[in-house]
Amino acid sequence: MEILVCIKRYILAGSEFVLTADGTEIDARQLGYTLAPHEEVAVEQAIRFVEEFGGSTTVLSLGVPEAEEQMREQMAIGADRGLLLATDGSEWDPQATAAAIVDAVRAQPQAFDIIMFGAEAADSNNSQVGIRVAHALGLPIVTNVRGVSITDGVARCERVVGNNREVYEVRLPAVLTTREGLNIPRYPSVPGRIKARKKPIDTTTPAKPAAKVEKVRLIVPPNQKTGATILGNGPAAAAAAVAMMEEIGVLA
Repeated sequence: MEILVCIKRYILAGSEFVLTADGTEIDARQLGYTLAPHEEVAVEQAIRFVEEFGGSTTVLSLGVPEAEEQMREQMAIGADRGLLLATDGSEWDPQATAAAIVDAVRAQPQAFDIIMFGAEAADSNNSQVGIRVAHALGLPIVTNVRGVSITDGVARCERVVGNNREVYEVRLPAVLTTREGLNIPRYPSVPGRIKARKKPIDTTTPAKPAAKVEKVRLIVPPNQKTGATILGNGPAAAAAAVAMMEEIGVLA
């Protein structure tokens, strides 16, 4: 079974954003990066399928050359090879991203039985790329998968909708987008990290088409700072403490 998992390098949650001088990009020089949980479970599920049925797992990422760090991390837990679609770091819209992935899939010598994505991008939350890729390749797709099994070339996919659970069956090849909770991703081991250094990553540079959406500028919202209020020092602060407790309703 040949499986492709598309991943993306995201800014680590909790980072403090600083914009470039023109206000159109995030200054990423001092930021940390990671993968979205939706994509981590996709890689884990792909590796489990390969362990069960044989084959290989390929991870694909469209982004800056430094995205190799996240690809090697997934190779350390079992992915076999990587495809890096290198860019200059500028933002690609969903149409352009999907088109580049479709071109990369068609250029591969082997056909993929499953192409997997996270259910939504952790930064833009647009949920479009997987659907666009499936449409362009003429493949069935199940989105927001929280449970999956394969029998005789048919994937049985479960997704949660409100308090209900929907079940879909699709014949492979197919596209799946996964959501956190599908499984518990494993941690990379030291031997796995060593092996990952030697696994191949094929790098290409796709041509970026004209953007369909124009970005005018970015705005960083002001931080909502919280902290302690000093009411005073020593016995002199007692009256202020009583007044504060009356204000918040602790004292009648």
